Amino acid sequence: MELLNVHHPLVFIFGLLGNIISTGVYFAPMPTIIEICKRKSTMGFQSLPYVVSLFSALLWLYYAFIKGGGTFLLISINTLGTFIESVYIIIFLVYATPDTKKQTFKGLAATMVLCLVISLVTLLSFHGSTRVLVVGWICVGISICVFAAPLTIVFQVVRTKSVEFMPLSLSCFLTLSAMMWFAYGLSLKDICVTVPNILGFLLGVVQMGLYAYYRNASKETSIAPEKKPKEHIININLSMLSNSEVHPVDSGRSSEADEKDQKKRPDDDQKEEEACGIEVVKLDTGVIVVCASLIN
Repeated sequence: MELLNVHHPLVFIFGLLGNIISTGVYFAPMPTIIEICKRKSTMGFQSLPYVVSLFSALLWLYYAFIKGGGTFLLISINTLGTFIESVYIIIFLVYATPDTKKQTFKGLAATMVLCLVISLVTLLSFHGSTRVLVVGWICVGISICVFAAPLTIVFQVVRTKSVEFMPLSLSCFLTLSAMMWFAYGLSLKDICVTVPNILGFLLGVVQMGLYAYYRNASKETSIAPEKKPKEHIININLSMLSNSEVHPVDSGRSSEADEKDQKKRPDDDQKEEEACGIEVVKLDTGVIVVCASLIN
């Protein structure tokens, strides 16, 4: 078969590596999906990324079929992508709220209609290499939109100076995936595969650079709020101690020694304490607490 005819060993090597790395990218949202299943709620997540990824995989699948010439590795990864994204969308629909389900169904219907229109128009209006070129550049446009989607996260990182919502592992996988598919397209001499992955590689490098730049800032921001309350509490405690008139008492002293001290105290001092309303209370631990009250 023409689809299985790999005429250059580099095409097979880079295509195989691209399949392996892209599989990791497709499975990256799995923790989110598992959490959705556990909580039986979509937790405010949107289905748009899954719908767009499904749309992209379907178009590239169509492109690989009409192009032929050793594109079976392109077919394999996009077949897997179509299956995985479909499963994600089905799980999302099961646990979504009624309003979210309506939005997802609308996006899904628009995707299917658009795929059908593109397929019919290109099949009926174009032939041979022209059809392949038209479909290829449509795929390039969709892929650029998919690669440009993380720009919202990049802007959020710059604005908040925090990399909390930009995992380094995912950025690395996307960059490596773009590199492999760029090399695959270059070996296959397919400009439609090569061009969007140049942008994907550049965006991946930008994301990793931002992560390295703002990683320390994120740590300082997370540590700073913990220090301030401690300093505030210490200041409050110091001010309370400075305004208090509690004197240290030896808790090891016996009750007999306390009675002797009270007998030794002058009568005038005892009278002053009674006039000021000072009451002496003895705890079982031997610590004396002095309670003062104002007398009108």
